[in-house]
Amino acid sequence: MSSGNYVMDMWQKLSPLPGGKFLLSQVISRKAPYFKTVSATIEELRPNYARVSMKKRRAVQNHIGTVHVIAICNLLEMAMGVCAEASVPKHLRWIPKGMSVDYTAKAGSDITGVAEINPEDWKPGDLEVKVTASDSSGTPVVVGVIKLWISEKR
Repeated sequence: MSSGNYVMDMWQKLSPLPGGKFLLSQVISRKAPYFKTVSATIEELRPNYARVSMKKRRAVQNHIGTVHVIAICNLLEMAMGVCAEASVPKHLRWIPKGMSVDYTAKAGSDITGVAEINPEDWKPGDLEVKVTASDSSGTPVVVGVIKLWISEKR
């Protein structure tokens, strides 16, 4: 059954299939090519919530061998993007306006990023999306907010 939302429809079709989450993640990364730099996989998606993961690998490490915070920010932006696309009401559109993050711990393992939106906040104006990146033990390594500008479609 179609929800009328492309991202949610693709998630519902592909996520149950072997390799489906990876495939959808690749499709999203083709739409926004910079996301390819972190090789993230969408692990869970529902309206107003997304969880994505990335492996700790050489390409995303800094000079001290931990996951670079900019790679983590890219992961969080991907989480926010799929969350927003899966959630935005049909009469609205969104665009990122800013990001504010705090580094709370060293990121020495694989990273999971979560984006959450309060459903009541979908109205024209600023919308703050809560984002959190955690290491494999569940310790938050980056926490913050991505601010979106919400406007009516014309």
